[in-house]
Amino acid sequence: QVQLVESGGGLVQAGGSLRLACSASGRTPSTYTTGWFRQAPGKEREFVAAIRWTGGSMVYADSVKGRATISTDNAKNTVYLQMNSLKPEDTAVYYCANANNFGNIRTDQYAYTNWGQGTQVTVSS
Repeated sequence: QVQLVESGGGLVQAGGSLRLACSASGRTPSTYTTGWFRQAPGKEREFVAAIRWTGGSMVYADSVKGRATISTDNAKNTVYLQMNSLKPEDTAVYYCANANNFGNIRTDQYAYTNWGQGTQVTVSS
C-alpha cells in the first residue's frame, strides 16, 4: 500500500506563498486521484484540490481557486500544491490522500484513503 508523506508547511505572512509536497512511497497507480484537504482547529476537514494522475484533470475548492495550483511529478511520485496570496484563513493542517474511483473527481474526504500525517500551515496577518 502506498504511504503518503506531506511536507512544505510553515509560518508565512499574509500574501506570501508556500509549496506543499505529498510524496508517495511507491508509484501511484495511474487511475488514482490525489487530493489535498485541510483542517483548521475546531473545524471539519475540507477539500482544497485534487488531481487525477491519468489525464491530469484538476478540481479546486472555490476558497483557493485562482490562488492554488496542484501538479504531479511522475518521476518523483509527488503531488505539489502551490499556494499563493495566502490568507490567515488558510491556516490549517494540510493533508493529502488517494482516491481510486472512475468518473468525476471526488471532493468528499470519505472517498479518500492512505492519509498522510499532515503538515501545518500558519499564515500571520
